[in-house]
Amino acid sequence: MAKVIGLGGIFFKSRDPAALAAWYARHLGLEPEEWGGVRFQEDASRPGYVVWSPFPADTTYFEPGQQAFMINFRVDDLAGLLQQLRAEGVEVDERTEQSEYGAFGWVMDPEGNRVELWQPPA
Repeated sequence: MAKVIGLGGIFFKSRDPAALAAWYARHLGLEPEEWGGVRFQEDASRPGYVVWSPFPADTTYFEPGQQAFMINFRVDDLAGLLQQLRAEGVEVDERTEQSEYGAFGWVMDPEGNRVELWQPPA
């Protein structure tokens, strides 16, 4: 059975992502990378990492959800999990993405929150 294997990241809307990232760097020691977020490497024996990333307040990336945040979960088999969720009646976005960072898919939870699923590259 395909399943979640860890937290992939927390993404949230911010009025000023650069200023907020600078505040977290100054006060909590989070050092943002060039793309604006922080990557926490966990266990080197497992693929993936955890990301903390502020997004502009007007981002459409979380749509159709209306929440100010989106949780990303690492999964072991994205295609298998999406197929399984569809069979269970879960609202699954038909679109998926492949990039050098891995494979991404999205679902909506029962309260209308968009959830990102991420299968890191092997």
